[in-house]
Amino acid sequence: MRLTSFTDFGLRALMRLASDPERIFTTEEVAREFEISRNPLTKVIRDLANGGFVSTWRGAGGGFRLARPAEDIRLGDVVRALEGRHALAECFRDDGGTCLLLPQCRLRSRLAAAHAAFLRELDASTLADCVYPIKKET
Repeated sequence: MRLTSFTDFGLRALMRLASDPERIFTTEEVAREFEISRNPLTKVIRDLANGGFVSTWRGAGGGFRLARPAEDIRLGDVVRALEGRHALAECFRDDGGTCLLLPQCRLRSRLAAAHAAFLRELDASTLADCVYPIKKET
């Protein structure tokens, strides 16, 4: 299984937020810390907010932080929320794609089982299990 960069950015951002859950972070700050572009991260944060994982504030002093405790955020739920728009393979698209092997394909059920196992494994872990370590100032 391979996650999109979008989901990777989302997981990293959540891990960072979990390291200091009461603090409000800015997109600029997290983007700089992880050396990623601010624009895609802004979209990631929007989707995390829509999924109920982060709370956001606009304007001066605005930013985002975890919407609920890290112990209550299952990694599988985050991946489902962020990867939901991407089909595992063409045949998993809502319209079935253009795969000529359907409906006789014997691979699709195995891919579905592997995907379910992948998410089941992630469901066994919470964000609290993966908190990003706070950098110590020296």
